[in-house]
Amino acid sequence: MGLHLPLSEIIIRLLLAVFCAGLIGYNRQQRNHSAGVRTHILVCVGACIIAMIQKEIGFDALNVAARYPHYAGVLRADNARLIAQVVSGVGFLGAGTILVHHHVVRGLTTAASLWTVAGLGLAVGMGNYEIAVAGTVVIFLVLTALKRIFHIVPVKKIMIEYRHKKETKEFIQKYFDMHNITVRDVNFNVSNSDTDNRIYTNIYEIEIPNKLNYANIIEDISMNKNVMAIKMISV
Repeated sequence: MGLHLPLSEIIIRLLLAVFCAGLIGYNRQQRNHSAGVRTHILVCVGACIIAMIQKEIGFDALNVAARYPHYAGVLRADNARLIAQVVSGVGFLGAGTILVHHHVVRGLTTAASLWTVAGLGLAVGMGNYEIAVAGTVVIFLVLTALKRIFHIVPVKKIMIEYRHKKETKEFIQKYFDMHNITVRDVNFNVSNSDTDNRIYTNIYEIEIPNKLNYANIIEDISMNKNVMAIKMISV
């Protein structure tokens, strides 16, 4: 009887790929990222299918070699060929989830999770269940628990242009205090010598609590009537 993957084994591998990728995709979707459950599952299942095709290519080569021994010396079945195409191809897909907006890079973790679920799909498709399950657990822990263990407070720089120095500075400082935003440093500049029309520019280096959205800070401060411009600048 020739070597091949039975239907039951194919179904098991596909279902395991769905489970592994769905777990990771659910974590990404919960955090409102561009690639959610379905995207992760499709990448993982696709990689799994390609890996199983690669397995079948290897089995076909062995079957032909067993049936026609005199052709064994010219048969070639490289188990890494299709897998290499998956690894490089998913990189382009992951790049589509990375966004740069006002010098803020978003989507790197989601791109990395897509790349890793492709690896999980390859592991499942090749029948390396231990690697697939252990990899899923480690990836899920990295996405969920690592951020809680390492309390990394993001540091941002914002530039605020405003008029009426005293009352506006008090407003900004009160806003920072109310939202537990720590000011690490501030640079101050005045662009007009005329007292009545002076425009003040402050560049704040701030630490933002994880629960606080940076876009909301920009929007809230910009609502003040004395604030003329506010934007993030490179740290």
